[in-house]
Amino acid sequence: MSHAAIDPDSSTTSQPATQLADTAALSAADYQHNQQKIAQLLGQLNHIVLDKPQAIKLALSGILAGGHLLLQDLPGMGKTTLAQGLAQLLGLSFNRVQFTNDMLPADILGMSIFEQKNQRFEFRPGPIFTQLLLADEINRSSPKTQSALLEAMEERQVTQDGQTYALPQPFFVIATQNPLQQAGVYPLPESQLDRFLLCISLGYPSPAAERELLQGQDRRELLKGLSAVLDTEAVLLAQQGVKHVYVADVVLDYLQRLVAKTRASSEYHGLSPRGVLSLQRAAQAYAYISGHQEVAPEDIQAVFAAVTDHRLGQRFVPAHVTGGQAMQTIAQRILAEVAVIV
Repeated sequence: MSHAAIDPDSSTTSQPATQLADTAALSAADYQHNQQKIAQLLGQLNHIVLDKPQAIKLALSGILAGGHLLLQDLPGMGKTTLAQGLAQLLGLSFNRVQFTNDMLPADILGMSIFEQKNQRFEFRPGPIFTQLLLADEINRSSPKTQSALLEAMEERQVTQDGQTYALPQPFFVIATQNPLQQAGVYPLPESQLDRFLLCISLGYPSPAAERELLQGQDRRELLKGLSAVLDTEAVLLAQQGVKHVYVADVVLDYLQRLVAKTRASSEYHGLSPRGVLSLQRAAQAYAYISGHQEVAPEDIQAVFAAVTDHRLGQRFVPAHVTGGQAMQTIAQRILAEVAVIV
């Protein structure tokens, strides 16, 4: 029997039984091959971004879950390197946009230009018309420009001058943002943050990893040597496989208790239904990457903070601001308070 998760980005919540069966059979036939490719991708990316295996695994989970990824940290911590490495290894079409405070929505979406030859306006697509868009330092642009991404991230389409243009499939946004304590940044509004399936930080490298950085080859040179491990077909196939990772009722009970805990506090707004679906999808993707046939409580725990903290109002604070001590996040407190089995 196949078990399919509801995809909130789809216009329907069910598929014909024959289609589900074909998808499940295809996923089973190529499962082992995809697992080998995913392990190869993770290995190469861990060679580029040192000492961050969990952050890398979470980043890939977000992509295979069909969601967008927000990387937040101090400048120079490897956010852009991680995003570029993912883009090259996934084998998808790629554009990078460096966000600035004078950027306009048309600089991202495109605009209509009058063509003298044809005596009519023609739409010139912007850099968002790609499979993977790197929105570098997204919070350096104004809220007006940030909001230009909302429709694209949710609906996978762009509307300009009354016309709607579909984006390539699959479509992902990997955005990086600097801490709010720095000058020249605009906080992302809650509606924008909610569009990101996962939000992760890299943090400082360990002394051993930093020594390897000092003695090794420049990361930008290593990026040039990367070749695609997956391609569009493989990414879409993996996304179908993720949707068919089984979630048992007892695991859903645990997930719902965690969600209920987020809604029982007056400190922050609880998770919305979209946030709950995002948590399930991310856990399924993490389980898929880990080679699990079904979601375990440990898979939910692994993705919980990355899915929920930015939705619950947790703002990134660099470790040096807190005296070098990592601050316990809202999600970590909730995980500590909610038992796996009751």
